[in-house]
Amino acid sequence: MCFAPLSPGLAQSGSDANETVVSYSEFLQDLQDKKVTKVDLYQEQRLAKFRLEGQSESDPPKEVYLFDRNPELVEYLRRSGVSFTVVPAGNDRAVVGLISNLMLGFFILFIFLMIIRRTSSGSGGPGQILNFGKSRARFQIEAETGVTFGDVAGIEEAKEELQEVVTFLKNAEKFTAVGARIPKGVLLIGPPGTGKTLLAKAIAGEAGVPFFSISGSEFVEMFVGVGASRVRDLFKKAKESAPCLVFIDEIDAVGRQRGAGIGGGNDEREQTLNQLLTEMDGFEGNTGIIVIAATNRPDVLDSALLRPGRFDRQITVDLPSYKGRRQILDVHARDKKVADDVSLDTIARRTPGFSGAELANLLNEAAILTARRHKKAITTLEIDDAIDRVTIGLTLTPLLDSKKKWLIAYHEVGHALLMTLLKNSDPLNKVTIIPRSGGVGGFAQQVFDEDRVDSGLYTRAWLLDQITILLGGRSAEVEVFGDAEVTIGASSDLRAVANLAREMVTRYGMSDLGHLALETPGNEVFLGRDLMPRSEYSEEVAVQIDRQVRQIVSHCYDIARKLIRDHRLLMDKLVDVLLEQETIEGDQFRELVRQYSDLPVKEPSWHSPPVPTPAPVAYDLSHGPIAE
Repeated sequence: MCFAPLSPGLAQSGSDANETVVSYSEFLQDLQDKKVTKVDLYQEQRLAKFRLEGQSESDPPKEVYLFDRNPELVEYLRRSGVSFTVVPAGNDRAVVGLISNLMLGFFILFIFLMIIRRTSSGSGGPGQILNFGKSRARFQIEAETGVTFGDVAGIEEAKEELQEVVTFLKNAEKFTAVGARIPKGVLLIGPPGTGKTLLAKAIAGEAGVPFFSISGSEFVEMFVGVGASRVRDLFKKAKESAPCLVFIDEIDAVGRQRGAGIGGGNDEREQTLNQLLTEMDGFEGNTGIIVIAATNRPDVLDSALLRPGRFDRQITVDLPSYKGRRQILDVHARDKKVADDVSLDTIARRTPGFSGAELANLLNEAAILTARRHKKAITTLEIDDAIDRVTIGLTLTPLLDSKKKWLIAYHEVGHALLMTLLKNSDPLNKVTIIPRSGGVGGFAQQVFDEDRVDSGLYTRAWLLDQITILLGGRSAEVEVFGDAEVTIGASSDLRAVANLAREMVTRYGMSDLGHLALETPGNEVFLGRDLMPRSEYSEEVAVQIDRQVRQIVSHCYDIARKLIRDHRLLMDKLVDVLLEQETIEGDQFRELVRQYSDLPVKEPSWHSPPVPTPAPVAYDLSHGPIAE
């Protein structure tokens, strides 16, 4: 340790701790007595080491601490003739500083490398953060996805089309012998959850060829030209591994229409799309590379991407039919314990419009409910509760007897009664006043006709009945409680009524305006459309549209009011049962209608004149409904 005392007295105190250290006065006395033979001066440490006459070489030299400044000592040594050496200042501090800076630099470099490693761990390997232009596609020599065509159900047409692609890759001679050319691209189109990505996994599992998979959003970055570079790198790797498959998920992220939208689109995205178009079918061919892409928005894709030669096949993966739903349920029920009395056929009939992902989620929710209730197998009760939970919401605590409960009961019975009475309506499945999450106080649920849902063909009579059913809740409130007690519970019903009635007039040609489609859906700006949508009709026609919509809604509302008023006693009975049971199944509800209805149910005529609005019926909550 180096230190400099302010006075020789401090050095004297140090001599007590070390015999080789002497005081400054002793050192001067030895110099005067000519006992010092050699002196080494360490100016940086303010220290002097000296040897005395007769001192052995093996003995350590004496040490003395000097003042901060004493140039007279050097002059005195020179006059005395004592041999002395001035030891130059050592670079210890500089070395220590250099070492500290190097350690700090190495530490910063280590942190930077760790960041690079962590960032690149999710994008294909170390160092990828520096290779912006490299493709981030996951590559597998033989994709072990664990999924085959046997695991894909409910979309047999799409499977058949894609099985040909797999056969092309495995046995191309079978097709080239008759002049057939291998398709360059296959575009999977369909709503979310229908199994597009699952089909791609099945192709990877069946083909046994190199497989590249990437998302459309991974092409485009904030740096200009990165997307196009990644496309080039992807197809370069694919050419080296041909024949192979390239799967691009959510291709609409990079393949949207060029030169559309606010500001003309994104230049970087358009450059990426241009490079993709060139690679798929440009000056140089890509023999043996099949591109499979998936999207649920084909309407926003660029037309150059959809032409033959790029995507030669466009396969629609639609919502499954009853047969498809039954097959999907078989697949997802393999690893679940289902009670013997549970009918998958019944579940398939009760779930029209469900996608494959929704059916899988349905059985999973049923299994969770089964475990929560400490049962060993999934029963029909768990299936029913799971369907309600998926379609409507989580069951909440039932309401206590109150005015709110009476209002909800009459509202829901109004819907359910019209579902039962109207000729063209789908039958009632259940009606309940048990609240659900999301602000649902109760609901009346229909079992929609499977053929109608699968085909998408809805008749004018069905649409009018549906509007009447939606107005049944508000009509019941007005008939029973009066206009002053009408609640906002019908707000969602009224929105659905307005949409249906307007579509009947403007899209389906089901009004006095004639067989004209006056509006076209899907003109949103963010989908790559024009900034200012073109008006498709004049202001005069707009007034007529509003008048026609109002007439349809008013006519259906009058029909709903008339039916509820004609069956008011029946409604009171049904409400009493609903308040007691809180849930009435469809078969029980229809039996109650037949039991308590004195007159046969009359079907309304849509061409009859509107019914005048009657005066509201008095209702006393403290004593229940008052008979008319």
